[in-house]
Amino acid sequence: MAAAAAAAATSDGVGPGVARQAELRRAEGNACFRKARLGAAIDCYTEAIALCPDVAVYWMNRGLCHFRRKDWARVEEDSRRALALDDALFKGHYLLGCALLEKEECALAIEEFQKALNLLKSSNSVDKMAEDIWQVLAKAKYLHWEKHSTERVWKMQSLREACENALQEHHFLSGTLPEHSDNEYSEQCKLLSEVFTKAVLDDTPGDVPDYLCCQITFEIFRDPVITPSGVTYERGILLEHLRKVCPLPKLLIITFSLGGKFRPSDTGALEGATVGSESCHQGSSPGLPQGAQLGLQVLTEGIDGWPLGLAD
Repeated sequence: MAAAAAAAATSDGVGPGVARQAELRRAEGNACFRKARLGAAIDCYTEAIALCPDVAVYWMNRGLCHFRRKDWARVEEDSRRALALDDALFKGHYLLGCALLEKEECALAIEEFQKALNLLKSSNSVDKMAEDIWQVLAKAKYLHWEKHSTERVWKMQSLREACENALQEHHFLSGTLPEHSDNEYSEQCKLLSEVFTKAVLDDTPGDVPDYLCCQITFEIFRDPVITPSGVTYERGILLEHLRKVCPLPKLLIITFSLGGKFRPSDTGALEGATVGSESCHQGSSPGLPQGAQLGLQVLTEGIDGWPLGLAD
């Protein structure tokens, strides 16, 4: 990261000496940040920005300090400057999404969180921030739904009152207002009430359908993959399970016949200690629900570099 930042500063016309000074300020800022000295860290990053204003990492690091302080206006400002210089910074999109979420701009926040996740996936990176991003993305989606749901309920109530008033006015003008509870007006009021009651129920959240949940964790899918037998699982949970029940040597070739794409970084999760789990060679895993065949093809061979046979 330091070398990349220095190279970026040099490529933007800044002399090597100035770039080195900026990197020293960044390093000092990182040390202060780890010690929770946020004010000192902000000062260091500000100095680095003054020396090399076209290095996105400096802006993003200062934005992270503001994030810890919950200074959302400055978080938004610094993250936007960082992304203007380098739109591939997933942490920049995450910080911007958090700032927008605090402003209750849920739709825009969802876009930024989704960009952050997509960048993580495309880079084959296994970053601990992925779970944090998933959590705030879920929160943003819920708040977005809740806001629009409240608006729909209010509009529906207003429409119901307008319909009831129009119905009453119609029967008043036609001289058919009720004298008894079983006349036409009462029947129409009852039918109108049933229509709006059903509309409200249809807009009320219920239980998540089983087909949208992983059969191992029973949680909603995030990154699902499909086995040859048609059973769907969460990719990360499946890989973690296989790492436990199918320990393999340092070098292996493993092919999943899965509907989703199998990333090179997934292979690292499967590298273990000893050879020869019988369940691996037979294409099934005893810890998974019965009958879920994984379609594994396992070959062991001593080669260096990326394991061969990974799905594209």
